[in-house]
This record gives sequence, structure tokens and C-alpha cells, in this order.
Amino acid sequence: MPKVGIVMGSDSDLKVMSKAAKTLEKFGIDYEMTIISAHREPDVFFEWAKGAEDRGVKVIIAGAGMAAHLPGMCAALFPMPVVGVPLSGSKLDGMDAVFSIMQMPPGVPVATVAIDGGMNAAIMAAKILAVSDAELLEKLKAYTVEMKEAVQAKAARLDEVGYEAY
Repeated sequence: MPKVGIVMGSDSDLKVMSKAAKTLEKFGIDYEMTIISAHREPDVFFEWAKGAEDRGVKVIIAGAGMAAHLPGMCAALFPMPVVGVPLSGSKLDGMDAVFSIMQMPPGVPVATVAIDGGMNAAIMAAKILAVSDAELLEKLKAYTVEMKEAVQAKAARLDEVGYEAY
């Protein structure tokens, strides 16, 4: 059963939202991914969002650009956490989406990551799920160690070869 639902309004969002999918795969988290336009097919969207809990979804990652209604509407219809990913590509480079996702009314929160932050959205979803999954928590701890070691290796290489050869 999918634990995370990934939804976006257009296939042009796949470049960013596929990073969420790849990150969930890295942690062994089942997910479902779809494209639904909340503006062009609201009936399909309502059915998907309202049925997510029954499909086993525990967290939704919703990517949206411009007016960015998709994450907020997910939060209005789905009783568990929603992580919004503001997408760039508009004339405002995603700032319009950031404000639309962040400025939700009281009682309808959406966790918001950086513009085009699909990977971080997946890590946030994993951390939410890890609250009740000790094995997943250990994977997240190991990932933190991997990131630290990668930075240390880069610093060692810089010390070894200098910035000119880097």
C-alpha cells in the first residue's frame, strides 16, 4: 500500500516531483504518483484526495506553481500531513507559489519546502512516517551520516588538490 501520495498539476512538474519519488525509493517508502489539475478536473482531484486515506496514504506531497492551489486543497480534503512543493517556471520564478502554499488559513496547514524542493519534501514525508517506524528512522539517521561523510570527503579533496584542480 502506498504510504505517500505525490500529486502535481502538469507533466512539466515531473522534473522536480520525480526527485521526491526517487528519494522515497531510496528509503524504501511505497508511494503513488499522479498528475491531476485541480482547476481543469476538480471532480477527479476531489475523488483522489478524499480517497487517499482509504488507499493507505499517510502523507501527501503536492507540487504546484503559480497560484498553487493543489497543496492547500489537498490539506482541506486529506486529514493527515501535506507537504507543498512550490514550483518555479512562472514569471515570478516560484515566489507566487511559495506565498500561496505558505499562506494557508488557520486550521488548514501545509508544510512548505523550498522552491523546486522535491527531494526535501520526500525527506520531510519520511521524517513524518519515521515517528512510528523505527526501521525508517534508522535509515534517516544513516542518511545524515552519509551526507556528513560526503561533505568531509569534499573538504579533504580540496585540501589535497587545491581549489584550482577541484
